[in-house]
Amino acid sequence: MHRAILHGSIVCFLTLLTQIGGVAWLIALVTKHRLLTFASLYVALTIATMFVAPMFGRVPLNCRSEGAFKMQSPVYCVLNRNYVSPELRNVVQELADNVSNQFPGTITLALDGSFPFFDSFPLLPHLSHDDGRKLDLAFYYRNDTGYLTGKTSSPIGYFDFVDGETSCAEKWRSLRWKLEWLQPLWHDFQIEPARTRAAIAWLAHDPRVQKILLEPHLRDTLAVRFDKIRFQGCFAARHDGHIHFQIH
Repeated sequence: MHRAILHGSIVCFLTLLTQIGGVAWLIALVTKHRLLTFASLYVALTIATMFVAPMFGRVPLNCRSEGAFKMQSPVYCVLNRNYVSPELRNVVQELADNVSNQFPGTITLALDGSFPFFDSFPLLPHLSHDDGRKLDLAFYYRNDTGYLTGKTSSPIGYFDFVDGETSCAEKWRSLRWKLEWLQPLWHDFQIEPARTRAAIAWLAHDPRVQKILLEPHLRDTLAVRFDKIRFQGCFAARHDGHIHFQIH
């Protein structure tokens, strides 16, 4: 009984984390060398997913790109969190090319997209990344010497928050985490305003883009007061550590 609960918990955890990992673990359970079998199966399923996902309306964002756009970390690719609709892939590639044309050498970094299969399958901890139409982008960063090509303050591009005025009261039952204990661990980088402003403006003017989520204090600081920029509310995750956008 305890073993069944343990393996059931592992399957649930891997499924929520990667979508396909639970299947790999279930198959590995009937073999002698479980961990080796699981690792081999997971790699095989991940590769196969890249070819099967288009049947479900999802395509992977390139994990090995050397151009103006790439995933911020291989972690997103390993966990199958780099899938979006074909149209969204076109939008983000055009965005990256546009920013790079304005500021040569700029690299646009993507964070979480969606899982490869099935609408309404949750991509935790996000509330809405479940249909291939949403994507998070890392801010562009700088230090005292200037723009930092392809770098972010935190290792995965999330959880480095830019504090500012907010009307949200602190509540423990929300995803609006402060994570103050983490902040000293990150690099002391600042948002590069020109590139970040240019990217947001491009998204705001593209008719395929439905809305952009950004904290009000950053909207004011960056002077990007476009109608498509919205506040996500006080229950959802903060958007002063990355840019969220979605298409129609």
